Amino acid sequence: MSAESNTEPEHRDVPADPRAATGAQPPPKRRVALLLAIAPVVLALDVATKVIAVARLEGQEPVELLGGAVWLSFLRNPGAAFGMAEGWTFILALIAIGVVGFILWIARRLRSTGWAIGLGLVLGGALGNLVDRLFRSPGPLRGHVVDFISVVEPYGGFFPVFNIADSAICVGGAVIVLMALLQRDYDGTRVEKKA
Repeated sequence: MSAESNTEPEHRDVPADPRAATGAQPPPKRRVALLLAIAPVVLALDVATKVIAVARLEGQEPVELLGGAVWLSFLRNPGAAFGMAEGWTFILALIAIGVVGFILWIARRLRSTGWAIGLGLVLGGALGNLVDRLFRSPGPLRGHVVDFISVVEPYGGFFPVFNIADSAICVGGAVIVLMALLQRDYDGTRVEKKA
């Protein structure tokens, strides 16, 4: 063998993606895209269902579904999700604006799929109820939120009347709590407990 043949580089298995070798997270753009895909879908579903509720349910008797397990009952809610904090409409609108701003601010560092789903649901829900507070009567930042879903009883006797936005906020919040319990941070890092 010649000396030249001994100097040939050895063939090694090199990962196609250099991040795989270092364990680095994928770029945050992908997670932001997921958040920005979920939020408008939630917002669109919430707005569409509220428009239908106003047109078909306002002033009407509740509609029974699934043998009474679910009722469609029209209600204008001046309070927070599930009828809490009535009379705080202006403050709730400002809180919703703050929540939207905070989610958009941390989105630039978002690398976790779970957090992207949770924050996308919360963002879409917050925007859905904020639209009502901004554009429904009695006026901007004081508008009453349209609620129309009731379970077991038609007027919220068993559980408060709610809407798609409220549901998205609750499910998104549950996903975020789950991520926290799993010690996963929104930037993709794992939070280690200190001894």
